[in-house]
Amino acid sequence: MMQQYLSIKAQHPNELVFYRMGDFYELFFDDAKLAAQLLDITLTARGKSGGHPIPMCGVPYHAAENYLARLVRQGVSIAICEQIGDPATSKGPVERKVTRIVTPGTLSDEALLEERKDTLLVAVAQGQHGFGVASLDMSGGRFLVFEIADEAALLAEIQRLQPAELLVPDELVSPALARRPGLRRLPPWEFEIDAARRALCQHFKTQDLSGFGCDQLTLGIAAAGCLLQYVKDTQRCQIPHIHRLQHESRNDAVAMDAATRRNLELDINLSGTVENTLASVIDRCQTAMGSRLLKRWLHRPLRNKEVLEQRQQLIAELQQSYGHDALQPLLKEIGDLERILARVALRSARPRDLSRLQRALAALPELQRATRETDSDLLRSLAEKIGEFPDMASLLERAIIENPPMVLRDGGVIAEGYDSELDELRSLSSDAGEFLLQMEQQEKARTGLSSLKVGYNRVHGYYIEISRVQAAQAPAEYIRRQTLKNAERFITPELKEFEDKALSSKSRALAREKLLYEQLLDELNLILLPLQDASAALCELDVICNLTERALALDYCRPVISDAPCLKIHQGRHPVVEQVLDEPFIANDLDLYDQRRTLIITGPNMGGKSTFMRQTALIVLLAHIGSYVPAAAVELSLVDQIFTRIGSSDDLAGGRSTFMVEMTETANILNNATANSLVLMDEVGRGTSTFDGLSLAWASGIDLASRIKAFTLFATHYFELTALPESYPLAANVHLGVTEYQDHIVFLHKVEEGPANRSYGLQVAKLAGIPSNVVSAARKKLEELERQATTTTLKGKQDPQLQADLFAPPPAPSPVLQRLEEIDPDNLSPRQAHDMLYMLRDLL
Repeated sequence: MMQQYLSIKAQHPNELVFYRMGDFYELFFDDAKLAAQLLDITLTARGKSGGHPIPMCGVPYHAAENYLARLVRQGVSIAICEQIGDPATSKGPVERKVTRIVTPGTLSDEALLEERKDTLLVAVAQGQHGFGVASLDMSGGRFLVFEIADEAALLAEIQRLQPAELLVPDELVSPALARRPGLRRLPPWEFEIDAARRALCQHFKTQDLSGFGCDQLTLGIAAAGCLLQYVKDTQRCQIPHIHRLQHESRNDAVAMDAATRRNLELDINLSGTVENTLASVIDRCQTAMGSRLLKRWLHRPLRNKEVLEQRQQLIAELQQSYGHDALQPLLKEIGDLERILARVALRSARPRDLSRLQRALAALPELQRATRETDSDLLRSLAEKIGEFPDMASLLERAIIENPPMVLRDGGVIAEGYDSELDELRSLSSDAGEFLLQMEQQEKARTGLSSLKVGYNRVHGYYIEISRVQAAQAPAEYIRRQTLKNAERFITPELKEFEDKALSSKSRALAREKLLYEQLLDELNLILLPLQDASAALCELDVICNLTERALALDYCRPVISDAPCLKIHQGRHPVVEQVLDEPFIANDLDLYDQRRTLIITGPNMGGKSTFMRQTALIVLLAHIGSYVPAAAVELSLVDQIFTRIGSSDDLAGGRSTFMVEMTETANILNNATANSLVLMDEVGRGTSTFDGLSLAWASGIDLASRIKAFTLFATHYFELTALPESYPLAANVHLGVTEYQDHIVFLHKVEEGPANRSYGLQVAKLAGIPSNVVSAARKKLEELERQATTTTLKGKQDPQLQADLFAPPPAPSPVLQRLEEIDPDNLSPRQAHDMLYMLRDLL
């Protein structure tokens, strides 16, 4: 047996081998040690190898899914090794083989998947002029391919896709990708373009790939071919639900780099959880597949004005008729049709999948009636794509019981009356009790033995039991089967015949049930493509109804998409912050157009600069998915990219300091932003010395306002930048309002024209709980620095001592300031005061 195990393990060195032995999956050697640690199960030993005990652990086969889910979440792949031979006829170990490899990116089982999140397998092919990327959602059948030019764009797409498993060639060197969980390196020949093209054409049964619009994507095809072959190698079955390859053009979408997605907290916040994200506020989809589509829209906003305005129009029509109120409860009945169909295609659908599918199909006629109540051509078009499947709904209703068991192996899935042969086999088993009771009464009457009983147990089967006292009087045709302490058990030819018939009927009924179930899967696969098209349309309808409900519940407005460059927001709000605040959110306006493209934003910390900037980006992003937006009115032109440089973080693993990360993100913006981009810059240059940081911020602001001319929000504490609008007419100053009361500050959170007059840093420090002695010392130091700055200004030159230097000696005291400190104004006569002014002037 161990020879058999080792030969199988040698073929799967990178996976944990779940080796089936009876009712358990067993693991041995290093696999057992790792699994015991990851699953927190007992590590034992069995037998010896080289004189040493063989480490072993195992999990029950009927509970294996729970253990698989825990391993997959930790990025581990598992080879499932099943017994395929017959133990009764096998000589030596029963024949076994790996029937499936469970990997993080190829999951389709309900228990292994996150309900409202895509689980993607992504492959990357590298070439001289860029990268090809292919992604596959195994549980939904979406197969996408595209090409990108450089590593920065690749990292941005990986951040968008968030693959559970990433396939890359061995020679691809990227420190950022090397640290990703689920990375799997493959030999370069698996990305060979000709083999990939042949594999794809063979799978789709086409002569070429031009029908998919991707025949010229050589690197993309290389990645797609590698990915498809990897799926076939791991699943060991046909994958008919993957029936098209879609070319995803990057020009159709608003580009966002990895830092932007992280800073905007679309569906994951900066702490790595889902609370207080954009998705947590606007996702009230009725189906899990709708939620997944909405997240895909958020991560890939569109630049197609026609599509966006169609979505807006459909939301407006549903709002007007309150059509979403009728549709949403019906959509809830649909469930996760997308993933159920994937399991049907993979022939791994369980009885409850078919039961849910039946309920979904049965809900479609009512859904269609509800769509007709809203007078909307767009809604009718969507309803036509959904269609109805009355024949299949009727077939499933007749075939599957209302609440089937979890798995088919236990039987009892096929409904009574669906198949006469199955009903007959079941009746043999179910009528056994009545038969035994009748036989017992007949035999008692015939033999006159009062102690006679007819019974059954799993070990010895059916029997006639007679007490030891009366056993000698048993008829001659009774054959002794078993002797007990106080009784004898017998069998008769009639009872033996019934036993053979009854015991075999149960196994024959189960075999019949499995055959009927396979036939149902065959019937479903015949209409798999129209069912998948209906599922895709239902997803879209769910998202549109969700956006309609959110627009009404949260008081969002319909944005106007303009052909002229502009970004005008009246009473804009942050969609997430306004939901977590106890007090009313302070709405703000924004007005950018062709002659006003850059805003220099000043104001105190905690004043609301970052909130104002982020809400602008989120309003723009929501408008680019066709949603209504949190504002009183919005007019905007389509943007090609959204960039953010917000917050401070380091990259210790990559050897980059906070300032290096900041400069890398700034460089990406300055190198790639265009006049059609939206740029958010927050506190550029704060990670280095004062003059260096100010100089970088100044130069970056000038470049954005003069060369790039992107719509830019530039928040800064460098008040020197407020002079930019004097030289660059496309720039303007705004600030966040604040007022003081008894040495305390009150944040007004209101955006006002013009620069701020102070930073209020010490007041914010006091609010944060900095000890009063530290705040007092800081105030004295601030006064000293301000006096030095005044002196420097009076001298008419810059003092290098103003740039902080930990190792420089303290500056020499100013003779003017020393003399002023010595003066007692109360004891000066008018003439002395007049002479003192002349003396101070001479000192200066």
